[in-house]
Amino acid sequence: MEEPRPPRSVLATLRRWARPFVTLGPARRDHLPAGRIALGVGLPLGTLLALGHLDLVVYAAFAAFTGIYARHEPLGTRLRHQLVSAALLLACLSAGWALAHAGTGPWGIALAGALVAGVGAVLAAALGLRPAGSLFFVFAVTTAAGAAPPPPFAPALGVAAASALLSVGLGVLGARYSQRVRPDDLSDPPAHRLSEEDLAWHGLRHLSAAGLGGLAGALLGLGHTPWAMVAAVAPISAQDQRGRVVRALERMVGTLLGVVVAAPLLALELPAGVRVAAVVLLQFLAELYATRNYSLTLLFVTPLALLLTTLGHPAPAGPLLLARAAETVLGALIGLGVVLLVRSAAEKRAAA
Repeated sequence: MEEPRPPRSVLATLRRWARPFVTLGPARRDHLPAGRIALGVGLPLGTLLALGHLDLVVYAAFAAFTGIYARHEPLGTRLRHQLVSAALLLACLSAGWALAHAGTGPWGIALAGALVAGVGAVLAAALGLRPAGSLFFVFAVTTAAGAAPPPPFAPALGVAAASALLSVGLGVLGARYSQRVRPDDLSDPPAHRLSEEDLAWHGLRHLSAAGLGGLAGALLGLGHTPWAMVAAVAPISAQDQRGRVVRALERMVGTLLGVVVAAPLLALELPAGVRVAAVVLLQFLAELYATRNYSLTLLFVTPLALLLTTLGHPAPAGPLLLARAAETVLGALIGLGVVLLVRSAAEKRAAA
């Protein structure tokens, strides 16, 4: 006797929600920005490895996130937006260093991350930065704040500034080359059309998600609260309500699968040089799919983040993998709750 089949409407709904997990967006010669961004990460890390200063990895790597911004923009707007992004990332790293130097605990880091999340999201929206949101700003300030004791300020921020400027320089070269070989793939970002009220709610969502993620991560006590905060703010930058819900689910699924990929890499206890090479390769693969499939991107981002963590501060693989999975799921669930609950009256009416 055959079991009853689900109604077609249910199957259609399941297919619609599952589609983002298995569908690749259109390619835009993504190997070009992916190669540029990976080079912007690899050169500073390789230099620190050669000089024996892997204690500065956090500052080099997070400043190199400058290259992720404006990846499909022409030279003029790319240069402007990457310089702004570099300044914001350096400010976040400086604030994180000050928090670490002051011995700020997890509660203070959660508060600082929440403030950076709210202000950073509003600035990113008002200035037209892409990727949208404040994920990288939150990640930079909280990770630097948690790296106690911090390295001396001058070399830390010197390395960060050099790494950011390298990414800006590579961005200029990349824009010039792309204008010759893929001009149709380049375009200025749309001007922001958010009202002051919209910006306020946008900032409030980021502040709430990061703050609650930080508090929950601190209570969980696994020692990697920044991962919970980043996972909490990640869904909010999507363009609409359904996209935010899907982004939260993708964050959980992609990270859990990424933990499976990371487990053998961490278990092998690879030499530092091999780990640096693996980070560069994973960065390239992540950027190759960053705008095409978010959950697939996280398959590479997760082992990348874990390898970076062990470069600066070696740690046992088991607790690290557990922390990444638990903190991310916790943060993504908090972000999902904020997405569903923290909405203006106009947004609620539009969704009704």
